[in-house]
Amino acid sequence: MSAPSSQKQWSVTGTDKDFDGLQYVDVPVPKVGEHDVLVKLHAASLNYRDLIIPKGLYPFPANFPVVPGSDGAGEIAEVGSKVTKWKRGDKVVTLFNQGHQFGPVDQAAAGTGLGGVLDGTLRQYGVFSETGVVRAPKNLNHVESSTLTCAALTSWNALYGLRPLKPGETVLVQGTGGVSIFALQFAKAAGATVIATTSSKAKAETLKKLGADHVLNYNEDKDWGQTAKGLTPDGAGVDHVIEVGGSGTVEQSLQAIKFEGIISFIGFLGGAKIEASVIETLYHICTVRGVYVGSRALMEDMVRAIEANDIHPVVDEKVFTFDKTREAYEYMWAKSHFGKVAIKIE
Repeated sequence: MSAPSSQKQWSVTGTDKDFDGLQYVDVPVPKVGEHDVLVKLHAASLNYRDLIIPKGLYPFPANFPVVPGSDGAGEIAEVGSKVTKWKRGDKVVTLFNQGHQFGPVDQAAAGTGLGGVLDGTLRQYGVFSETGVVRAPKNLNHVESSTLTCAALTSWNALYGLRPLKPGETVLVQGTGGVSIFALQFAKAAGATVIATTSSKAKAETLKKLGADHVLNYNEDKDWGQTAKGLTPDGAGVDHVIEVGGSGTVEQSLQAIKFEGIISFIGFLGGAKIEASVIETLYHICTVRGVYVGSRALMEDMVRAIEANDIHPVVDEKVFTFDKTREAYEYMWAKSHFGKVAIKIE
């Protein structure tokens, strides 16, 4: 398998044109350095982050123009002269923060995110450091594997990065986005009880099919945090909250949490301005933790768990072709999806 001299890729030109800043262009295939690998990308998937970067709503640094997308899966097409970890044909998944190899994230590693600071995965071929990719799970196809980089690893970090989830504990997940669904799947595989929230009766049924033990409709139950707490043994509260709503949900998360429980902040779908006071963490005696994806070491642990439990990511039934990436952005922005929005790269 030899790479061609040119390829198609998407590029985000800036933050002033919204999705019109997405350009589909022809560029040369990049060359590998001594410690690099060239990956023929077969699939990519989108995250909320990808949508807000061209909209100018992303609160972290980005370099323009940039190839968007952090999540990608494919196979090694070429290896640098000093690469020992990989060979041609190996199936791999991209690591979100290329510099975050193990342990806690630091300032330097936080500035190595694909699709923001560094060129990402919405291209036919990409060069990455040999430590910037992880072996793909043997039980997944390329489209499924392409969903693991951000949402899956973020939820795995939330459940295992600070204090590992234990069988019999309770996890509260919010909504049906990628992080929440992965957290549901990982928690059930670990023998935990899962309480999920949604506003949709149809999505509630799907959450139950995925293994949720309890589903609460947050439109019908405005005090769903207290309700969730009441569903735990002795009403003590939940051990882990996967917090994706921000200002729209944190007050209820605090109501739900157990003493010494962990609220992992993933996103701010309900707004970034938090009105709950920091002192609330003292009243509820809990840890509130910001999670920024995770390390390569954590991702390797996650891949082993996915294989051992034969976990398959939930991918939206509508998979886009590479030339229709702009439509994929619009589809996800309109919240027309359930699970991960994926793109096949031919």
